[in-house]
Amino acid sequence: SGGQHPAPAAPPGRPQGEHLQLLLRRSREAKNCAYCPYSRFPVGAAVLTAGGEIFSGCNVENACYSLGVCAERTAIQKAISEGHSSFRAMAIASDMGDNFIVPCGACRQVMREFGTDWDIYLTKADGTYIVKRLEELLPLSFGPEDLKK
Repeated sequence: SGGQHPAPAAPPGRPQGEHLQLLLRRSREAKNCAYCPYSRFPVGAAVLTAGGEIFSGCNVENACYSLGVCAERTAIQKAISEGHSSFRAMAIASDMGDNFIVPCGACRQVMREFGTDWDIYLTKADGTYIVKRLEELLPLSFGPEDLKK
């Protein structure tokens, strides 16, 4: 789907009320576990599975910088390792005050592996958020179905 259009009040699978607050809180809590001695940029993420479970993750840096892993990928890998590969939403938290935290390109591609039709909650340190569909964050993307063409 292209262009701007108002989102329905409650798309199927979009977390509501307490469930949404829990997802957002779990991303903030995960941020507190971040291991980021080099960047000093803690990030937390929490992913909501189709079955309603939440898996959280933080960024984990390494002295060999390229071996670090982002919070979003940590959360997804934890979910996958526990047998979950269908996702409804993800919340991402950081200490950025003026801007909404956004996932890096690598994380967007890892998220894309599991579909384009799910919600990503981008937050600020004060808890405010905006919601983007993964499709909006990674348009014209390459995914598993492209390997079958």
